[in-house]
Amino acid sequence: MGHSHRLRIIAALAEGRVHVSELARKLGLSRPLLYMHLDRLEKAGLVRGQLELSPDGKALKYFELVAFELRLTPETVAAALDADEEEATDE
Repeated sequence: MGHSHRLRIIAALAEGRVHVSELARKLGLSRPLLYMHLDRLEKAGLVRGQLELSPDGKALKYFELVAFELRLTPETVAAALDADEEEATDE
């Protein structure tokens, strides 16, 4: 949650479920970067992805929010900052 891209993804998904390519265009993110953040949000139980087949047989991945409530404490803020710092050093 501590990364601005993840907050933007959650805000976009608050409008309803979205196909990954559409979400990438809407947010101005590459699909690999978007998938990385969606994966982390999915592992945290905040979003869920579902593969669907289009009428022409293409596999399409849609994401939607899972109902959640977040309690913000000084400890969660510190943990989010630590996670962002770890990501920055990994990049």
